[in-house]
Amino acid sequence: MKPKVVILAAGWGTRLRPLTLGRPKPAIRLLGETLIEHNLREIADLVSEAIIIVGYKDEIIRERMGDSFAGVSIKYVRQDEQLGTGHAAKMALPLLGEEFLILNGDDLYLREDIEKCLQKGPSILVKEVDDPKGYGQVSTNEEKVEEIVEKPEKPVSNLINIGCYFLNKSFFEKEIEKSPRGEYEIIDFLKYYIKEKNTLYFARAKNWMPVTYPWSILEATGEVLKMYEEKKEGTVEEGAHIQGKVILEKGSVIRKGSVVEGPVYIGKNTVIGPNSYIKGPVSIHDDCFVGASAEVQSSVIFSRTNIPHYAFVGDSVVGEDCRIGTGVVLINFLFGGDKIWAKVKGKKISTGRDKMGSVIGNKVSIGPNVSVMPGVMIADGATIYPNTLLKENIE
Repeated sequence: MKPKVVILAAGWGTRLRPLTLGRPKPAIRLLGETLIEHNLREIADLVSEAIIIVGYKDEIIRERMGDSFAGVSIKYVRQDEQLGTGHAAKMALPLLGEEFLILNGDDLYLREDIEKCLQKGPSILVKEVDDPKGYGQVSTNEEKVEEIVEKPEKPVSNLINIGCYFLNKSFFEKEIEKSPRGEYEIIDFLKYYIKEKNTLYFARAKNWMPVTYPWSILEATGEVLKMYEEKKEGTVEEGAHIQGKVILEKGSVIRKGSVVEGPVYIGKNTVIGPNSYIKGPVSIHDDCFVGASAEVQSSVIFSRTNIPHYAFVGDSVVGEDCRIGTGVVLINFLFGGDKIWAKVKGKKISTGRDKMGSVIGNKVSIGPNVSVMPGVMIADGATIYPNTLLKENIE
């Protein structure tokens, strides 16, 4: 019998702001589908039902997903207080069988890896990484987990926990204490089980895409583009030039003189050009407009946003319903080749990227001839006046 899956989707997604000020992180879309939808499509034939734990802005997920997706029936459990992943998972227990799958709703997984996790239970999915700092690290022997250490100062393993678990109800029999950050962590249930039972197996993932920070959307979009097949259901005018993989949805137009170098996704009813230049990996969602001689490189543009003539958008994420002025430049590199830094939750952190432009929230208006420095984030609803050089976040 196929197990049910619990998808944890109740969190605030604060590290992904400003993009999550108006929606939960698992409802962020990549190539037209939300993170939850991508995951459910991957595992649709592996599970019998999905239980989605919702909280912040849950109406957006409910309206989008409905009662089923990709042939998988869906039920919802609301977590009114954000008391952690362990608390969220335990809330689903009355709806589950003896064994079940648990996934983080804000990461992307592939079917082949989850299949490996389901082969022997109880089991968790781990990933080998070059730099495990900042992750929960997993020590193993040949087939079992020996220890899980949450974000140690000195690395104990290059295998990290990636938030996919095939467990049974006995994991949640132990009453645990809140962690130092005031939450009930699923990791603490796992630690107790390892100590008492010594029977937690593991499987190694080949592919995993965490969507942690705004620039993670750029990286995840590039990976998801590899998974999609080329199609051209819109219109490519004579004189437009297409190179590489391009996914062009119905109602969209690439006008004459435009150059589109894939991989590129263009959603429904979007107009590109004339004489625009789009260089992938790029995702431009529904009902957008990219004007004459505008340039978009390695970026994500969400629905109903206008990029007018002579604008440049590089390595940036632009939210929904934005109005970008003529000649706006979202600068995406520093002279000298230094890594780009950004301020997240009041703390300055490295993006780890040589090229990184701006992160712009929803319903932002930017006047003509504005330049925005690399790593700057602009909150929902902000207005930037013409002829401005913007160097700091607008919150």
